[in-house]
Amino acid sequence: MNPEKLTSKFKGALNDAQSLALAKNHQFIEGVHLLLAMLEQQGGSIKPLLNQAGINTQALTQSLAKELDTMPSVSGIDGDVQISSDLTKLLNLTEQLAV
Repeated sequence: MNPEKLTSKFKGALNDAQSLALAKNHQFIEGVHLLLAMLEQQGGSIKPLLNQAGINTQALTQSLAKELDTMPSVSGIDGDVQISSDLTKLLNLTEQLAV
């Protein structure tokens, strides 16, 4: 993943996903963190796009928040969370598809 190719909105969503992971004491940033961050992002395009597709974004947001609560947490991570291997694969795939 080349960070220079990311939009400022997406970089913000990644930062918000990291904050979510830290708040929940999760060791890794997973896709669920990123999707929830993108749904909650002010001025983002994901929520309106999903609404137009007929998806109940409020229910999706609640479901994602519940999923975060079921994920294992660790103590003593001190702000050091990493992107999970699954999310890394997803980001690499999206980069390939965007080319």
